Amino acid sequence: MSDIQYLTRPDGHRIAYCTTPGATPGVLFCGGFKSDMTGTKALALEAAAKARGTAFTRFDYFGHGQSDGAFIEGTIGRWKEDTLAVLEGVCQGPQIIVGSSMGGWLATLAALARPEKTAGLVLIAPALDFTEDLMWAQMTEEQRAVLLRDGVLREPSEYSDQPYEYSLKLITEGREHCILGPGIVFDRPVRILQGMRDPDVPWQHAVKTVEAFRGDDTRLTLLRDGDHRLSRPQDIELLIETVWSLIGRK
Repeated sequence: MSDIQYLTRPDGHRIAYCTTPGATPGVLFCGGFKSDMTGTKALALEAAAKARGTAFTRFDYFGHGQSDGAFIEGTIGRWKEDTLAVLEGVCQGPQIIVGSSMGGWLATLAALARPEKTAGLVLIAPALDFTEDLMWAQMTEEQRAVLLRDGVLREPSEYSDQPYEYSLKLITEGREHCILGPGIVFDRPVRILQGMRDPDVPWQHAVKTVEAFRGDDTRLTLLRDGDHRLSRPQDIELLIETVWSLIGRK
């Protein structure tokens, strides 16, 4: 495993990252909501990159993993800025930006902000606009009332013993970054991998995401038996093949 390094943000908070030098375009991995850079997909891509001599970077957002900050204080805008800081300050040359779940939204936002640093996107169960479409829109009136009253909502998680905490600021600030409605003008390759048994990001949301991208070179692969994580051996193999199919075109 690569050594952890830190990138200090203007507010003094440190963002933890691991990077491996190599050929470009490199690969930048953006993890999901409340996940970290030690997940199965990130490490598998890192190993594949090392074997192929390709540059690779993974990192933890503010309030995630080894990075500074309290998770509950994080927002889409803050995490977008973390992503851009790593893309600009750590990654050398253009990147294939890989984003899982929330990381798919952040990867897309980063690509739109820095197209000259983006060679393509690979999005895994991408949760673009999830704070509005998959959280706020799906909440009961009671949940919304609690969130509006307390400023935070705590819900059980299938992935952790600790409950997920959602702040009202996460929802309201997230609206400033929603991009599915107006459409996404992006002229580089986009590949989306989506499980049809995903309980968190429905496959219909992936179809909506594909329709939002205006570029012609946008492809969606639906895995009928795939879940949200897409971390089975066959899923990892497909992910690696998909990423290097884009690298091989450059």
